[in-house]
Amino acid sequence: MDSLSISVRPRAATPPEGTPHHPPRLPRPAPVPRLDTPAHVLPGPGETEEFWTGVRRRGTPLVGPDPRGDAAYRAVTFLWRGTAATRAVEVVPNKLGDPHDPAVNRMTHLPGTDVWHWTLRLRHDWRGTYELRADEGDGPRPDASGPRRRLAAPRRPDPFNPRTLPHRWDAGPVPYAELPAAPRGTDWEPRPGLPRGTVTEHTLSSARLGRSGRLWLYQPPAAVPRPAALPVLILLDGEHWQPRLGLSHLLDNLIADGRLPPLAAVLPEAVDEATRWTELSCRPAYADFLTGELLPWAARRLPLTDDPARTVIAGQSLGGLTAAYAAALAPGRFGNVLAQSGSFWWPVGPDAEWLTRTLGAGPRLPVRFRLSCGEQEWAALPSARRFHDTLAALGHDVSYREFDGGHDYLCWRTELADGLVELLGD
Repeated sequence: MDSLSISVRPRAATPPEGTPHHPPRLPRPAPVPRLDTPAHVLPGPGETEEFWTGVRRRGTPLVGPDPRGDAAYRAVTFLWRGTAATRAVEVVPNKLGDPHDPAVNRMTHLPGTDVWHWTLRLRHDWRGTYELRADEGDGPRPDASGPRRRLAAPRRPDPFNPRTLPHRWDAGPVPYAELPAAPRGTDWEPRPGLPRGTVTEHTLSSARLGRSGRLWLYQPPAAVPRPAALPVLILLDGEHWQPRLGLSHLLDNLIADGRLPPLAAVLPEAVDEATRWTELSCRPAYADFLTGELLPWAARRLPLTDDPARTVIAGQSLGGLTAAYAAALAPGRFGNVLAQSGSFWWPVGPDAEWLTRTLGAGPRLPVRFRLSCGEQEWAALPSARRFHDTLAALGHDVSYREFDGGHDYLCWRTELADGLVELLGD
C-alpha cells in the first residue's frame, strides 16, 4: 500500500443502504416574497420600444427601492419580452420558489403590451442564478396539467442579462443577479500578468470504486517559491469547478495576493447524477478511494504534505456531506473540512441526519470544520444548523455562517474562497 494511504476504519454505526436519491420534499415554510409593485414603471400600449431600449441598456433584472421604505431591501423585477404566441412565462430564482405551488413563479402579462413581469422583495445582499421558461406555443397549454405543475417549456436564456454561469450538468448558460451588498466573485476573474499555475487532466482507474474517472490536478506557478511539501485541497465535483468555473484562476489570484500559500489541488469528477448519488452518500469505499488511491496517486506527481492540518477536503451539497464523512473516518489525513450547503439531512426516511447522530455519539475529532448554508435553502438549512450545533456541543473546532442565497454555485464560489483562506491562510 502507498505510504500516504490511510486505512479507513468504519465507525460503530454503518451508513444506511438503498436510500432514496432525492432530498426531503418539503413545502416552502414561508411564502415566496412577491411584490405587486414592480421595481420600475412599466410601459403602456405603444410605449414598449422605448421601454425595452432602456431595459437593454440597464440589464435585467430591474432593481429598485423597497416600496416599504427599508434600505436593507430592494424590489427586483424579472422581465420577458413576449410575442403573440407567448402563453405563459415562469421564472425561478434559485430556491425562491415553492415546489408545492409552482404557479407562484408565473409572470404576469401587461395587457396590450409584450411585457411579462414578476417582482420580488429581497434583502440587498441576495445573489442567485435563475431559470426562465417561456411557453411560446411550442408545448402543451400551461393549464393542461393544472396550476400546481411546472411549466412544460424549455429553459430560455435571458436576452437582457449577459451575466451567466454554466449549468451544473448540461453546462448551458444560466443567468444570475447580484444585489448591491452581495459578495462579488472578483477573485475568480483572471488577472493579466500574474504567474499562473498548471492544470492537467488525467484518468484514474479505481479498484475501490470499480470504475475509471477523470480528475484535474492543479500545481502552483513555477515562479512562486514553494514549500518542500505542498498543502493540498481535495475538491469534489471537479468537472464543474475546473473546466467550467475555472478554479485555477481563483487559486492563482489568492496565491499572488499572499492570502493562500502555494498549494496543490486535486479535483475528482462526479461522473453523472446517478454515480454522484451512489458514491457521495457516506460510502466507506469512496472515503477509501480518496485516502488509499487518489491522494497516493497525486503524491507520486507532486510533493504533497501528509500533515492533516495542511489538508482540506471540500464539497457542496452531497459533496459537503462526503467531505465531513471522509474526515470523520480519516482525521489523520483530513484535518480540515469545508462543507457548503452540506446534505446533512441525508438520508430521506427513518435514518434521517445519520451523520449528525453518528458524530454526536462519538468523541471530539481533531478536525476543523468550516460550514456554510444559504438562508433560502429551506430543506437543507435546519439540518445544517443541527450539524453545526452537534459539533459545537462536543467542543469541535467549527465555524458556521449563512448567506442570503440558495443551493447555488454563484454563492459557493465566494464561500469557497473565504473558506480556503480561513483554513489555509497564514
